[in-house]
Amino acid sequence: MRIAIDNSTHVLVLTGAGISAESGVPTFRDAGGLWEGHDVTAVASPEGFEADPLLVWRFYSQRRAAMTGIEPNAAHRALVELEHRLGDRFLLATQNVDGLHAAAGSERMVEMHGGLMRSRCTRCDRHPFADTTAYKPNVAPLCGQCRGRGVDALLRPDIVWFGERLPAGVLDRIEAFVSTAGRRLVFLAIGTSGLVHPAAGLVDATRQVGGTSWLVNLERPANASQFDHVVLGPAAHELPGLLV
Repeated sequence: MRIAIDNSTHVLVLTGAGISAESGVPTFRDAGGLWEGHDVTAVASPEGFEADPLLVWRFYSQRRAAMTGIEPNAAHRALVELEHRLGDRFLLATQNVDGLHAAAGSERMVEMHGGLMRSRCTRCDRHPFADTTAYKPNVAPLCGQCRGRGVDALLRPDIVWFGERLPAGVLDRIEAFVSTAGRRLVFLAIGTSGLVHPAAGLVDATRQVGGTSWLVNLERPANASQFDHVVLGPAAHELPGLLV
Protein backbone atom coordinates (compact mmCIF):
# COMPACT_ATOMS: atom_id res chain seq x y z
CA MET A 1 0.00 0.00 0.00
CA ARG A 2 1.25 3.47 -0.92
CA ILE A 3 -0.10 7.00 -0.61
CA ALA A 4 -0.76 8.42 -4.06
CA ILE A 5 1.40 11.55 -4.39
CA ASP A 6 1.88 13.24 -7.75
CA ASN A 7 3.15 16.60 -8.98
CA SER A 8 0.04 18.45 -7.76
CA THR A 9 -0.47 16.76 -4.41
CA HIS A 10 -0.28 18.83 -1.23
CA VAL A 11 0.47 16.89 1.95
CA LEU A 12 -0.48 18.10 5.42
CA VAL A 13 1.00 15.95 8.18
CA LEU A 14 -0.11 15.93 11.81
CA THR A 15 2.08 14.13 14.34
CA GLY A 16 1.42 13.26 17.96
CA ALA A 17 3.15 11.50 20.81
CA GLY A 18 3.15 8.12 19.08
CA ILE A 19 5.89 9.01 16.61
CA SER A 20 8.15 10.24 19.43
CA ALA A 21 7.43 7.22 21.64
CA GLU A 22 9.04 5.09 18.95
CA SER A 23 12.28 7.02 19.55
CA GLY A 24 12.05 6.28 23.27
CA VAL A 25 10.63 9.61 24.48
CA PRO A 26 8.97 8.86 27.84
CA THR A 27 5.40 9.96 28.57
CA PHE A 28 6.13 11.02 32.19
CA ARG A 29 2.69 9.85 33.32
CA ASP A 30 1.83 6.70 35.20
CA ALA A 31 -1.10 4.45 34.34
CA GLY A 32 -3.44 6.80 36.21
CA GLY A 33 -2.33 9.84 34.20
CA LEU A 34 -0.39 11.32 37.13
CA TRP A 35 3.19 12.51 37.51
CA GLU A 36 4.64 11.77 40.95
CA GLY A 37 1.08 11.84 42.29
CA HIS A 38 0.27 15.22 40.71
CA ASP A 39 -2.49 15.78 38.18
CA VAL A 40 -1.04 16.93 34.87
CA THR A 41 -2.74 20.33 35.20
CA ALA A 42 -0.53 21.01 38.24
CA VAL A 43 2.52 21.06 35.96
CA ALA A 44 0.95 22.09 32.65
CA SER A 45 -1.31 25.07 33.28
CA PRO A 46 -0.85 28.77 34.05
CA GLU A 47 -2.60 28.20 37.40
CA GLY A 48 -0.22 25.38 38.27
CA PHE A 49 2.79 27.51 37.44
CA GLU A 50 1.50 30.41 39.51
CA ALA A 51 0.87 28.10 42.46
CA ASP A 52 4.21 26.25 42.36
CA PRO A 53 6.77 27.26 39.72
CA LEU A 54 9.43 25.06 41.36
CA LEU A 55 7.26 21.97 40.83
CA VAL A 56 6.60 22.91 37.20
CA TRP A 57 10.26 23.52 36.48
CA ARG A 58 11.21 20.21 38.13
CA PHE A 59 8.81 18.44 35.78
CA TYR A 60 10.14 20.12 32.64
CA SER A 61 13.76 19.83 33.73
CA GLN A 62 13.25 16.08 34.06
CA ARG A 63 11.76 15.99 30.59
CA ARG A 64 14.72 17.92 29.19
CA ALA A 65 17.20 15.61 30.87
CA ALA A 66 15.35 12.57 29.53
CA MET A 67 15.92 13.75 25.92
CA THR A 68 19.66 13.06 26.21
CA GLY A 69 20.58 10.49 23.59
CA ILE A 70 17.10 10.45 21.99
CA GLU A 71 17.29 10.56 18.19
CA PRO A 72 14.76 10.92 15.35
CA ASN A 73 13.55 7.62 13.94
CA ALA A 74 12.80 6.37 10.42
CA ALA A 75 9.35 8.00 10.46
CA HIS A 76 10.83 11.44 11.18
CA ARG A 77 13.36 10.94 8.39
CA ALA A 78 10.71 9.76 5.91
CA LEU A 79 8.80 13.01 6.46
CA VAL A 80 11.95 15.03 5.79
CA GLU A 81 12.46 13.16 2.52
CA LEU A 82 8.84 13.85 1.55
CA GLU A 83 9.29 17.55 2.29
CA HIS A 84 12.35 17.64 0.05
CA ARG A 85 10.25 16.15 -2.78
CA LEU A 86 7.24 18.43 -2.36
CA GLY A 87 8.73 21.72 -1.21
CA ASP A 88 5.99 24.23 -0.42
CA ARG A 89 3.33 21.60 -1.12
CA PHE A 90 4.25 20.09 2.25
CA LEU A 91 3.38 21.26 5.76
CA LEU A 92 4.02 19.48 9.04
CA ALA A 93 1.91 20.35 12.08
CA THR A 94 3.19 18.66 15.22
CA GLN A 95 1.66 18.41 18.67
CA ASN A 96 5.02 17.25 20.02
CA VAL A 97 7.38 19.53 21.92
CA ASP A 98 10.50 17.35 21.84
CA GLY A 99 12.17 18.94 18.79
CA LEU A 100 12.81 15.62 17.03
CA HIS A 101 11.28 16.79 13.74
CA ALA A 102 13.63 19.78 13.61
CA ALA A 103 16.54 17.54 14.59
CA ALA A 104 15.67 15.26 11.65
CA GLY A 105 15.67 18.25 9.29
CA SER A 106 12.03 19.30 8.96
CA GLU A 107 11.69 22.98 8.03
CA ARG A 108 8.13 23.62 6.80
CA MET A 109 6.67 23.00 10.22
CA VAL A 110 4.43 24.50 12.88
CA GLU A 111 4.86 23.44 16.49
CA MET A 112 1.30 23.61 17.79
CA HIS A 113 2.21 23.12 21.45
CA GLY A 114 5.54 24.91 21.64
CA GLY A 115 9.03 23.57 22.26
CA LEU A 116 10.52 21.81 25.28
CA MET A 117 14.02 23.12 24.63
CA ARG A 118 12.97 26.77 24.66
CA SER A 119 12.10 29.19 27.45
CA ARG A 120 10.38 32.57 27.53
CA CYS A 121 9.81 35.32 30.04
CA THR A 122 6.56 35.62 31.98
CA ARG A 123 6.87 39.40 32.01
CA CYS A 124 8.73 40.97 29.07
CA ASP A 125 8.33 40.59 25.30
CA ARG A 126 11.65 38.79 24.87
CA HIS A 127 11.39 36.26 22.04
CA PRO A 128 11.42 32.57 23.12
CA PHE A 129 15.03 31.39 23.17
CA ALA A 130 16.88 28.08 23.07
CA ASP A 131 17.30 26.66 26.56
CA THR A 132 18.35 23.05 27.10
CA THR A 133 19.15 23.44 30.81
CA ALA A 134 17.74 20.85 33.17
CA TYR A 135 17.54 23.06 36.24
CA LYS A 136 18.17 21.81 39.75
CA PRO A 137 15.03 20.84 41.73
CA ASN A 138 15.08 24.01 43.82
CA VAL A 139 15.61 26.41 40.90
CA ALA A 140 13.02 28.44 39.01
CA PRO A 141 15.13 30.48 36.54
CA LEU A 142 14.83 34.23 36.14
CA CYS A 143 14.90 36.32 32.97
CA GLY A 144 18.32 37.86 32.47
CA GLN A 145 16.88 40.67 30.35
CA CYS A 146 14.50 41.73 33.12
CA ARG A 147 17.19 41.39 35.78
CA GLY A 148 19.29 43.83 33.76
CA ARG A 149 16.46 46.31 34.32
CA GLY A 150 16.33 45.60 38.04
CA VAL A 151 13.23 43.38 37.85
CA ASP A 152 12.92 39.75 38.90
CA ALA A 153 10.73 37.86 36.43
CA LEU A 154 10.37 34.11 36.13
CA LEU A 155 11.12 32.22 32.98
CA ARG A 156 8.72 29.49 31.90
CA PRO A 157 9.03 26.69 29.35
CA ASP A 158 7.86 27.73 25.89
CA ILE A 159 5.01 25.22 26.07
CA VAL A 160 1.32 25.73 25.33
CA TRP A 161 -0.38 24.75 28.57
CA PHE A 162 -3.96 23.73 29.20
CA GLY A 163 -6.24 26.73 28.81
CA GLU A 164 -3.81 28.69 26.63
CA ARG A 165 -4.14 29.69 23.00
CA LEU A 166 -2.01 28.14 20.29
CA PRO A 167 0.92 30.29 19.10
CA ALA A 168 -0.09 33.20 16.90
CA GLY A 169 -0.48 32.32 13.26
CA VAL A 170 -0.41 28.54 13.65
CA LEU A 171 -4.03 27.87 12.77
CA ASP A 172 -4.00 30.53 10.05
CA ARG A 173 -1.06 28.81 8.35
CA ILE A 174 -2.72 25.40 8.50
CA GLU A 175 -6.07 26.72 7.27
CA ALA A 176 -4.42 28.57 4.38
CA PHE A 177 -2.57 25.41 3.36
CA VAL A 178 -5.78 23.35 3.40
CA SER A 179 -7.67 26.01 1.45
CA THR A 180 -4.96 26.30 -1.21
CA ALA A 181 -4.69 22.52 -1.63
CA GLY A 182 -8.41 21.83 -1.93
CA ARG A 183 -9.08 18.46 -3.57
CA ARG A 184 -5.34 17.96 -4.06
CA LEU A 185 -4.88 17.66 -0.28
CA VAL A 186 -3.63 14.50 1.40
CA PHE A 187 -3.93 14.67 5.17
CA LEU A 188 -1.70 12.24 7.04
CA ALA A 189 -2.08 11.84 10.83
CA ILE A 190 0.62 9.89 12.67
CA GLY A 191 0.67 8.75 16.28
CA THR A 192 -2.25 10.87 17.50
CA SER A 193 -5.02 10.17 19.99
CA GLY A 194 -7.69 11.86 17.91
CA LEU A 195 -8.97 13.63 21.02
CA VAL A 196 -7.12 16.96 21.20
CA HIS A 197 -8.69 19.86 19.33
CA PRO A 198 -8.19 21.76 17.12
CA ALA A 199 -5.81 19.16 15.66
CA ALA A 200 -8.46 16.44 15.86
CA GLY A 201 -10.67 18.46 13.52
CA LEU A 202 -8.19 18.46 10.63
CA VAL A 203 -9.63 15.23 9.23
CA ASP A 204 -13.02 16.95 8.99
CA ALA A 205 -11.47 19.96 7.27
CA THR A 206 -9.86 17.60 4.76
CA ARG A 207 -13.20 16.02 3.95
CA GLN A 208 -14.81 19.43 3.51
CA VAL A 209 -12.35 20.43 0.76
CA GLY A 210 -12.57 17.04 -0.95
CA GLY A 211 -9.14 15.79 0.10
CA THR A 212 -8.02 12.32 1.16
CA SER A 213 -7.11 11.34 4.72
CA TRP A 214 -4.70 8.71 6.05
CA LEU A 215 -4.01 7.56 9.58
CA VAL A 216 -0.90 5.70 10.75
CA ASN A 217 -1.12 4.65 14.37
CA LEU A 218 -0.10 1.81 16.66
CA GLU A 219 -3.70 1.39 17.79
CA ARG A 220 -7.07 2.62 16.54
CA PRO A 221 -7.65 6.11 18.04
CA ALA A 222 -11.01 7.62 18.91
CA ASN A 223 -11.57 9.15 15.46
CA ALA A 224 -10.22 6.33 13.26
CA SER A 225 -13.57 5.87 11.50
CA GLN A 226 -13.34 9.40 10.09
CA PHE A 227 -10.29 8.57 7.95
CA ASP A 228 -10.37 7.21 4.41
CA HIS A 229 -7.40 4.92 5.04
CA VAL A 230 -6.10 3.48 8.31
CA VAL A 231 -2.74 1.73 8.73
CA LEU A 232 -2.08 0.15 12.13
CA GLY A 233 1.52 -0.41 13.17
CA PRO A 234 4.68 1.43 14.24
CA ALA A 235 5.16 4.58 12.18
CA ALA A 236 8.91 3.99 11.86
CA HIS A 237 8.12 0.70 10.12
CA GLU A 238 5.02 1.67 8.12
CA LEU A 239 5.69 5.22 6.97
CA PRO A 240 8.77 4.79 4.74
CA GLY A 241 6.89 2.28 2.59
CA LEU A 242 3.77 4.41 2.36
CA LEU A 243 5.71 7.42 1.12
CA VAL A 244 7.94 5.70 -1.46
